[in-house]
Amino acid sequence: MARIQAEWARERPDLDVGPQAVIGRLHRLAALLTERLCLVFRRYGLSEGEFDVLAALRRAGAPYERAPGELAAHTMVTTGAMSKRIDRLERDGLVTRRRSAADGRGRVVALTPAGRELFDRAFTEHVRGERALLDALDPAQAQLLEVLLTTWLRQVEPPS
Repeated sequence: MARIQAEWARERPDLDVGPQAVIGRLHRLAALLTERLCLVFRRYGLSEGEFDVLAALRRAGAPYERAPGELAAHTMVTTGAMSKRIDRLERDGLVTRRRSAADGRGRVVALTPAGRELFDRAFTEHVRGERALLDALDPAQAQLLEVLLTTWLRQVEPPS
């Protein structure tokens, strides 16, 4: 990264390329983290998006169900993308879809027992992997990083 900044400083001395030191490293780190975390998902036959759907259902608590629109909001994807994820998970027997008891026109997606069992195993391994990645920092560094990232996200992320 320092080499890239030096080259830009030579080529475009009129620009402050200092932010690239942080943004570039965050971008590289995000790609590496995603790659490592997705290894776990693939071991369980899941994509990152499918894992997110199962996680949203599991977090809902018994009976582990949510409306498709609610799932889309929880996972920050369009309803079209959510529908594709649900189709795949349903085909694999990990979720079911049914009409809503509260609104006959609405649908509800529910985690199946097989889906819950698979997710719980994958999530256990996922959390262990996250811990292993974060253990590269000492506890004080990890806590400071969380505070800094939370503060920065509040400034950058659109309000929900």
